[in-house]
Amino acid sequence: MNIDNKIIKHYLKNVMFINGTAYAGKSTMAKMLADEFGLICCGENYECVPDGIITPKTHPNMSYFQTMKDWQEFVNRTPQEYYDWIVGTTQEYIEFEITYLMSISQTQKVVVDTNIPAAVLREIADYNQVAIMLSPPQMSVEHFFDRPDADKVFIKEQVTKADDPEKTMANYLACLAKCNSQEIYDTWANSGFFTVLRENTTYDTKRETMEVLAKHFGLI
Repeated sequence: MNIDNKIIKHYLKNVMFINGTAYAGKSTMAKMLADEFGLICCGENYECVPDGIITPKTHPNMSYFQTMKDWQEFVNRTPQEYYDWIVGTTQEYIEFEITYLMSISQTQKVVVDTNIPAAVLREIADYNQVAIMLSPPQMSVEHFFDRPDADKVFIKEQVTKADDPEKTMANYLACLAKCNSQEIYDTWANSGFFTVLRENTTYDTKRETMEVLAKHFGLI
């Protein structure tokens, strides 16, 4: 069964989408907007997939962690393999995310840090529902392991356990670079959506950025 995008768009009218590149502040802004304006916040990689639905056959990319040999396989994939997995996971995840957002947004506004591609967002949301946040492409590689997030600490530990940790680290950083290339940056920058560029990392501009997004989303 296919549902007309106009119907989906109607049921997503209370949702504000934030997408863009890594390290642009998407998750931070989603949380700040939610706290400031009483919105439901769906942060980075929020869980919206019911148990028992995905299988390696129907959703091979989303099932990767169940089918991979071990974590050494994960950190030693080629940049192209890593990129294809990211893109594949995003595509498999779209219908789950859209359905979930439709279900929770009928009586309350929602802000979501999403991975839904620009082409899909154009079909299901108006201009003032989407904001693209951008940071320099190299930032995702240079600062990936700076954050003390549990998943990043774990990945770094797996890299140190490799037969050749230096080679594995270089490979993993190449994977990140592939997923955050200048080409991808340019695609978002030229997507036609409202765009916020993170240029100043010296000063705390979170409040100012939140106000810019709030105005764009019609919250103020």
